[in-house]
Amino acid sequence: MSRVCSVCGKGQTSGNNVSHSKRRTRRTFNANVQKVSYKKEDGTICNDYVCTRCLKGNKVDRV
Repeated sequence: MSRVCSVCGKGQTSGNNVSHSKRRTRRTFNANVQKVSYKKEDGTICNDYVCTRCLKGNKVDRV
């Protein structure tokens, strides 16, 4: 599954796990995307992954 928002393009980012002794190892932060069906601007219905920020901000018209 590609964890990329089809509306804004938000995807996976990277950072560090930091232990108590301050040792750092790489980790990833996945975007919170949900599979929804929505209507595009041209009127077609599309099933894609959309991040929750776009859902909450009414950037998609859900069907």
